[in-house]
Amino acid sequence: MKPSALKSPIALIALAAGICMLPAGSASADGNGPCATDARQRPSLLCPDLRIGKPSEMYVDRKTVKGRVLLRATNDIKSRGEGPIELRGRRDQPRSMNVTQAIARKRGGYALFPTQARLRFFNVGLQYGGAYWKVAQPLHFELWKVNAQRRKTKLVKRGPKQFYCFRDLENTNPGPRSPENPVYPACNQDPEENRVTLGTSVGWSDIYPSTYDQQWIDVTGLEGCFAYVLRLDPFNSLFELEKKNNVAQRIVKLPYRRVPNQGC
Repeated sequence: MKPSALKSPIALIALAAGICMLPAGSASADGNGPCATDARQRPSLLCPDLRIGKPSEMYVDRKTVKGRVLLRATNDIKSRGEGPIELRGRRDQPRSMNVTQAIARKRGGYALFPTQARLRFFNVGLQYGGAYWKVAQPLHFELWKVNAQRRKTKLVKRGPKQFYCFRDLENTNPGPRSPENPVYPACNQDPEENRVTLGTSVGWSDIYPSTYDQQWIDVTGLEGCFAYVLRLDPFNSLFELEKKNNVAQRIVKLPYRRVPNQGC
């Protein structure tokens, strides 16, 4: 570390806390950044790996938006890496924060990497608990037209949901690296907070049921076979071991009925 860096109060605090602040090279996680196989930081890190489960518990909703047919689904964001996914927000605008990703080091402490991710104070309505600090656009709901071989050919629709709270909701894969009890609680609801931490521990999942706010795609008037796709980290804002497991899909026939594949 250069001597000039030690003059920074932030750097001094980080060193005292066992935190190593490293340049990310690029704030985008294209190529997995410090978690890439050939990255020089990689051998010292316990990198996270997020995976997305297939859309499940699907059903048609004709009540939420008058005159529209919504196809709802549950999503399961799974943490399955060597270490947790941990995002540290710091306020830089009235209702938003920039995000530094904290990656656990094998010998203890954390390495910090700036990202392009954002946190926003987002209101989901009183029915769902009010407003929370959430991650902006970590997951997209997409509907794709498919051909006879069930290969995606054209993006037709995107769902409206853009904000998620990374948390330890359910331990879906217990193991030696997975804590028995939650480490990351529900999202912070204090609009005056200047710093918040969100995350999901190894082996745990952040699950949003199909009944929750904006867990849908508008399929009004559509007919034929489609892929209902969940795309994790669509803008490559987060650093993780693998990006190939960030997409999951289910083939559906519209108008939707609860019959597997329905002849597609």
